[in-house]
Amino acid sequence: MSRPAKPLDNLLIIEMGSVVLAPYAAQVLADMGAEVVKVEPIAGDNTRQLGVMRNAGMGALFLNCNRGKKSVSLDLKHPDGLKALHLLTGKADVMLHNMRADAAERLGIGYTTLQAINPRLVYCSAYGYGATGRYAAKPAYDDVIQAGCGMAAMRARIDGKPSYAPTIVADKTTALFAVIGIMGALMRRGISGHGEQMEIAMFETMVHYLSIEHLNGYSYDPPAGQGGYARLLNDFRRPHATLDGFMAVLPYSAGQWRAFFGTAERLEVLDDPRFCDEAGRTKNINALYQIVAEVLATRRNADWVELCTNWDIPHSPVNDIDDLVADPHLADVGFWHHSDHPSEGPMISPSFPVRYGGPQGDATPAGPAPQLGEHTFEVLKRAGMQRAEIDELVKAGVARVPQPAAPNNAHAEGAIA
Repeated sequence: MSRPAKPLDNLLIIEMGSVVLAPYAAQVLADMGAEVVKVEPIAGDNTRQLGVMRNAGMGALFLNCNRGKKSVSLDLKHPDGLKALHLLTGKADVMLHNMRADAAERLGIGYTTLQAINPRLVYCSAYGYGATGRYAAKPAYDDVIQAGCGMAAMRARIDGKPSYAPTIVADKTTALFAVIGIMGALMRRGISGHGEQMEIAMFETMVHYLSIEHLNGYSYDPPAGQGGYARLLNDFRRPHATLDGFMAVLPYSAGQWRAFFGTAERLEVLDDPRFCDEAGRTKNINALYQIVAEVLATRRNADWVELCTNWDIPHSPVNDIDDLVADPHLADVGFWHHSDHPSEGPMISPSFPVRYGGPQGDATPAGPAPQLGEHTFEVLKRAGMQRAEIDELVKAGVARVPQPAAPNNAHAEGAIA
């Protein structure tokens, strides 16, 4: 059964990524219809070994960053492996990798080399720090960038202890900006007929990301005040305890605040000069949040859900990830996609969050994540190689095709650096 047309149909992306940044960006492109060929080393992307897994080399993190891709496994340090990649590059629209520029050059996949093969190629390099800066040679992982970009310090302003967000936020945010950049470059290529080189750096991306609200006084030259948005930097900006759980409740308009405090018989709060208008509430938000916490503690979650729904006040109980797979709203919109993976069996995947065609549009995610080297023969043959040539690469250990799955009954877990 054919699927509905998608915006990036007929585009060929070569992804040479590891961990999350480039793989996630390429998966988003696959979800929008692009054909993504993931070129992996002979040992495979290291995230294949991370997270819960049913079979070795098919860890949950890999499965969730590499849906809908084709896997080609090559030893690019061997001349014949590099030659095969160059052949494939000649037919591609985009090359995406997350190696530092010097590493890409040493490997023989620098921009100048590939642009000479394919002048229409959009070449996207994603790495830790911009290539023209003094940090360019530094290695970078998500935690390092969270520390360097100011994000970890934001938490220290609240409780004195720098800490990381419990998600791979720098990788994923940079990945989404990479997608935006690639789309823009493809649009420009449609006008000029030429590809181009583009760079996206995690450090600069995350400083940009935090600057929206936290640059604050430093938006002016000379500075008109300190950095940091005070409304977000207080310990009472968090879900608060109710009689039987935790809730996030955020009245915003004057009417919502009046309804909220009126139900609690605390209307005198709004007579306080500190809280009588929006400017005052923002300036004294820490004190206001403390009162909100006192009020929320007087009722159960279900009571607050009913009351806030009636008042049209933004609210939510605190959900754990375990709650979300059974969330009724997500069921209503068909968010969770159920499928049978060829090697991993029944799987659940999040749908693509953009629905082209409106609320009833198709948001089915791209197909299953591939086994290592699953498409080596198919892709290289289509690139122009003969079957005998590919067989020789496999025999010499320069290319790899799928091996029989090795069961892994233990629920292995791995740490992301």
